Amino acid sequence: MTLGGSAAAREEGGGAHRMRGVWLATVANRDWPSRKGLSAAEQRAELLVHLDNAVKARLTAVVLQVRPTADALWPSRYEPWAQCLTGEQGRDPGWDPLAVAVEEAHRRGLELHAWFNPYRVANHTDVNRLSAAHPARLHPEWVVPYGGRLYYHPGLPEVRRFVQDAMLDAVRRYELDAVHFDDYFYPYPVAGKVFDDADAYARYGADFADLGDWRRHNTELLVREMGERIREVRPGVRFGVSPFGVWRNASADPEGSRTRAGVGTYDDLFADTRKWVREGWVDYICPQLYWHVGLPEADYAELVRWWAQAVRGTGVDLYVGEALYKAGDPAQPAAWQDPAELSRHLTLASDFPEVGGHVFFAGRELAKDRIGAMGRVVRDHYA
Repeated sequence: MTLGGSAAAREEGGGAHRMRGVWLATVANRDWPSRKGLSAAEQRAELLVHLDNAVKARLTAVVLQVRPTADALWPSRYEPWAQCLTGEQGRDPGWDPLAVAVEEAHRRGLELHAWFNPYRVANHTDVNRLSAAHPARLHPEWVVPYGGRLYYHPGLPEVRRFVQDAMLDAVRRYELDAVHFDDYFYPYPVAGKVFDDADAYARYGADFADLGDWRRHNTELLVREMGERIREVRPGVRFGVSPFGVWRNASADPEGSRTRAGVGTYDDLFADTRKWVREGWVDYICPQLYWHVGLPEADYAELVRWWAQAVRGTGVDLYVGEALYKAGDPAQPAAWQDPAELSRHLTLASDFPEVGGHVFFAGRELAKDRIGAMGRVVRDHYA
């Protein structure tokens, strides 16, 4: 049984967790707020528009990024106010965005899933640019620079406990419907760069055959412990993860997908996402299947099939992450210029009873709907 009960139990009474969601990203002001330094009233007004857009699209949930770069969209006891609000990390924006998001989402009949990035500290490598009281400045030994960014060190037990505490602060204080992790655990590989954790591996990794096994163990501890602690703090709050869509290619593992992706969560992000499902450490898994039907390297159809098989019989819900942001982008392949591509995804996924819904990336594209792809989804599937 998963942390929130079996999928069958949750589906009783009309399928309360059939998912129609949208991500609302705050990092670098991607979706909201539209820019740094808006007044509290302007920020609130923009947030409500995003919630209203979700209702108009007949969605059921908003996945709001509340901890984008080891800072917070609520008055956290552990971390500074988020830079995306005022432009100055640590500066009080004059309101509580998470409190308003929860209240106003629920007022509209939407679930509010609080989206946390566990380890990302900054999209630069200068610790001195962080707010003076930032934990990463107070504990520089917790931080690893890599690929032009700063990360908390996943291999240090004190870091793992701290980031859990920081995220659980929100779980304790707000009526969240779910805690949501994205795809960043160990960072995506950068050519020619080494993630410097050799000292920690020497200190803590003696029981593991190689560095990769130790790193996967560290990520496993984060996920398993976080799920257990959510259940202790506020039973009924669900726990979901949205990983990169490929676990392993079949060329690396016969149980992997028939794909040729350049990255896999198991080998490159040190996240054994399939194991988390099999062990029931998460309530839902939402792989980011951001490819079109028929792409040779990563065919959407193949990956839906693989993930449906991965969750079968586990009690873990499967939602599919959809690349709304690609629809109508002239830089994308021809398939994404067709307004019907996303609708085809939902039609195809409907052949698999394990698929419990879809989450669309992201809020900015939901508002613009460049070529009407989301409108087509709503007409075809959400009428």
